[in-house]
Amino acid sequence: MHTVAVLALDRVIPFDLSTPLEVFGRVRLPDGRRPYQVRVCGGGAQVPAAGFVITAPWGLDGLADADTVIVPGRAEGAPPPGEEVLEALRGAAARGTRIASICVGAFDLALTGLLDGLAATTHWIAASDLARRFPAVEARPDVLYVDNGQFLTSAGASAGLDLCLHMIRRDFGSAVAADAARLAVAPLEREGGQAQFVVHPQPPVPRGSTLEPVLAWMEEHLGEELTLDLIARRSGMSGRTFSRRFREQTGTTPLQWLLRARVRRAQFLLENTDHTIDRIADQAGFGSPTAFRERFKRVAGTTPQSYRAAFRGGEHA
Repeated sequence: MHTVAVLALDRVIPFDLSTPLEVFGRVRLPDGRRPYQVRVCGGGAQVPAAGFVITAPWGLDGLADADTVIVPGRAEGAPPPGEEVLEALRGAAARGTRIASICVGAFDLALTGLLDGLAATTHWIAASDLARRFPAVEARPDVLYVDNGQFLTSAGASAGLDLCLHMIRRDFGSAVAADAARLAVAPLEREGGQAQFVVHPQPPVPRGSTLEPVLAWMEEHLGEELTLDLIARRSGMSGRTFSRRFREQTGTTPLQWLLRARVRRAQFLLENTDHTIDRIADQAGFGSPTAFRERFKRVAGTTPQSYRAAFRGGEHA
């Protein structure tokens, strides 16, 4: 029997907590046996969650003999875990226990120092904060989960399901994992990473910047062929001066800014219209469908067709 301990801390996110309980708790082997024992462990018997209270039958001592520990995410503004929690996680790691986090649970796991020198992911909206607060951790905002062997992290809540299925496959093989995926009404593997769900904002421009007019003009003319020389002339500067000032004020290059703007335009059209891929490539200014597919996948992490299927429930070629 493989014991999975799900850590329930103050203001735990209910979905992050319930996912491993449901997924591991329903796994069956071909002979009908249930291979996992799942327990909820917390620092106290009653754990506040969003709008209700969760009962944690096990204390932190429930981590001592666990084979896997799951660290769910907690609500924004929740107090950091106490030192006794961090020590319980470090102690489990020292015994060789597998430890995985779901969504922003990566922050609590990172506080232990166990992720130092490793790649890790979290919800894309919090990835930059993870990188800022824990510079020793390589934040990966473009993947659904990261498996470092003993330590694993997942992106948003639904990516926690992907990670649980991945661990089941590691433990008992693809057939058992595929059966667990069917029970969860989920694919065993999803195409692409979480990049496909990221809304890519443009770098902020200081209020009153001299670039505001030319940026607005670029947005209005995304469907046209815009070269660096053309944009620079529109701004009344030389190409070199414009590029330098653009990077100073936005942190990126004019052509990178343009690429992201075109991907955003394409995302909108894929989600909200039935236009063909060829037409969207032209409307967003990619020049050709081939260039559109290559550049869109580079930025969004998936193909235009797969992006449309994910957000509209069907493909339109």
